[in-house]
Amino acid sequence: MINYILRRLLLIIPTLFGIMLLNFALTQFVPGGPIEQIIARMEGGGDVFEAFSGSGSELQQETDGAASAESGYLGARGLPEDFIEELEKEFGFDKPAWQRFVTMMWNYARLDFGESYFRSIGVMELVAEKLPVSITLGLWSTLIAYFISIPLGIKKAVKDGSTFDSWTSGLIIVGYAIPGFLFAIALLVLFAGGSYWQIFPLRGLTSDNWEDLSLIGKIADYFWHITLPVLASTISAFATLTLLTKNSFLDEIKKQYVVTARAKGLPERRVLYGHVFRNAMLIVIAGFPAVFVSVFFGGSLIIETIFSLDGLGRLGFEAAVSRDYPVIFGTLFVFGLIGLVMGLISDLMYVWIDPRIDFETRET
Repeated sequence: MINYILRRLLLIIPTLFGIMLLNFALTQFVPGGPIEQIIARMEGGGDVFEAFSGSGSELQQETDGAASAESGYLGARGLPEDFIEELEKEFGFDKPAWQRFVTMMWNYARLDFGESYFRSIGVMELVAEKLPVSITLGLWSTLIAYFISIPLGIKKAVKDGSTFDSWTSGLIIVGYAIPGFLFAIALLVLFAGGSYWQIFPLRGLTSDNWEDLSLIGKIADYFWHITLPVLASTISAFATLTLLTKNSFLDEIKKQYVVTARAKGLPERRVLYGHVFRNAMLIVIAGFPAVFVSVFFGGSLIIETIFSLDGLGRLGFEAAVSRDYPVIFGTLFVFGLIGLVMGLISDLMYVWIDPRIDFETRET
């Protein structure tokens, strides 16, 4: 097993390198780089993308086009070329792309992720600042989905084909079909003072007076704020896990060892939880890291925006819009590494749950 772990750890290096190389190459073809963003702001244009949208008068567009042709940068109207060259040098754009990529990867290997172009703060400090929000959504959503889905899936498998199974399947399919953002808006309208009840707060992770509350008050305030966002981000994972649990149990219940256990007169509860559960839950429980990562990264932007939560989803979106490359690539490197490590942890959980699995004999 140790050899398998070492092979997987070594495989992370070229995989992560490939992820970074592909994304770095793609950004070289995206218009509106960080220098153009700065120039557009200094010229009072607000956002460089306004120039791509065709807004403004024809005379202004012709003037912008002539200045862009002379300077080589969209929005560089009236700014001296030596100033633009100084910006290029400060951000490292005076060097060829391959050299910038090699330098970036060398810095990342030394855990030096640089500083944001526009916030004057280290990338890891930004991530650490936004991380609690995303961990809150990802962890609680995953735990709730498992605590509800596993018992419900088992009951659906035992009562397969019954009225209970049909009705719950219908509700699960409807829940899965509803987009997370639409469910989030419905929760706000119903329970956050939209048109009905003012039960939960409209925005934020804590109240303004959180520091002044007692320990119990802080805990209560925290759960009060996260209730709606967590429910909104749980809906899709809950449906998938329930059906997966049901199908896993149905497959195991039909096997010969279950028939034999029942023939020996074992109680049904012991058959289900003493024999079936361990085998049926192999896929479900071992997939916990992957589910957490998918909930952690997937859909967080919309949920954070709707509930005004300042998390990693919004950070990544704002960095992409402003072309804040250190934040984009720094977070991509860290999260890519987390995803690959979680894949290895998922395999190890398979072995922990079912020691009969031996990855040593597999070809990596």
